[in-house]
Amino acid sequence: MNIVTDFGHLQPVEVHFDDLDAMGVVHNGRYAVLFERALAAHWSPRGWAFDPSSPRFAEIFFVVREFSIRYRRPILGVGPVHVHFWIDDLGESNVDYSFRFQSTDGETVYAEGRRRQVKVDRQTLRPAPLSPAVRAACELLLGPPAEN
Repeated sequence: MNIVTDFGHLQPVEVHFDDLDAMGVVHNGRYAVLFERALAAHWSPRGWAFDPSSPRFAEIFFVVREFSIRYRRPILGVGPVHVHFWIDDLGESNVDYSFRFQSTDGETVYAEGRRRQVKVDRQTLRPAPLSPAVRAACELLLGPPAEN
């Protein structure tokens, strides 16, 4: 599903029963998993599958350096939500995402946050530069310029 947004990408994700806590709301720790699902759903059909057998896997061997989130309203129960994400900063080896969990009608923002991931070499596990192809793909997700 391709939903139009002014910048970045808006990805539907499904909240499953095992994402809920005992009170029937999405457990705070599951937001990182839901964000990961949104990224995989976006990148995989574009040829960047998170699959070690993929010939391009070494180009997207990233580790998460930082993840922060601010919760605004609980997501109640199972069903679809939208994750709007974009790239704020594209460095030599890092990709900084901002994201927002929102209702499918866009009226309710459930949470928002940031994630920094770093491309690493598979053998040394040291930071490595983004390939030109990865950089070009990421540039399509660049968000609006930061306000000073």
